[in-house]
Amino acid sequence: MTETEDIATGTTTFDTKDVEGKVIDEALRLIDGGLSDLMHRDLVSTDEVSDLLLDVRMLLTAAEMASAEPLEDAPVGA
Repeated sequence: MTETEDIATGTTTFDTKDVEGKVIDEALRLIDGGLSDLMHRDLVSTDEVSDLLLDVRMLLTAAEMASAEPLEDAPVGA
């Protein structure tokens, strides 16, 4: 992961394209692994399919949240 630190403010930023690429690679690995496991079976439960889809969704959502702009610290009621 590529990250840079602003010496003046002490904040760390990440290269979002690098993070997104790694997340997509991980999602594809998860999908490929799940599909290869399911292809050798005659019957697959809906629970197993929904678990696989939820895992992929969680991975992609976490990446989206990580690449989003950080929230500003503001006092409550301001």
